[in-house]
Amino acid sequence: MKLTRRESKQRRHRRVRGKVQGSPERPRLAVFRSNEHIYAQVIDDTQHHTLVSASTVEPEVKSSLASGANCEASSQIGKLIAVRSLEKGITKVVFDRGGNLYHGRIKALAEAAREAGLDF
Repeated sequence: MKLTRRESKQRRHRRVRGKVQGSPERPRLAVFRSNEHIYAQVIDDTQHHTLVSASTVEPEVKSSLASGANCEASSQIGKLIAVRSLEKGITKVVFDRGGNLYHGRIKALAEAAREAGLDF
């Protein structure tokens, strides 16, 4: 039986989360993509604590974007999460694409975060 797109994403997400673990030295950069927005969090999985977050829902980001659902918005969130992480002294992270394919908005966010100084 063929899997639906949703089931495929859930299967990929479980597989990725089984392999990706954030630590205090190298926290997890988790990305969630909805139809209208993109969210990024830097998480320490040992303490179950979100260290830094950024999303297109935030008023200062939302006002500067025409849409929160494009590669431009993802790039801006990638830069913002990198800047906020570096301010807190976080330079190395583990990238968690959240079951999404590494393509389009997810790729744009990751590349922008790398260019802004995050190492993964």
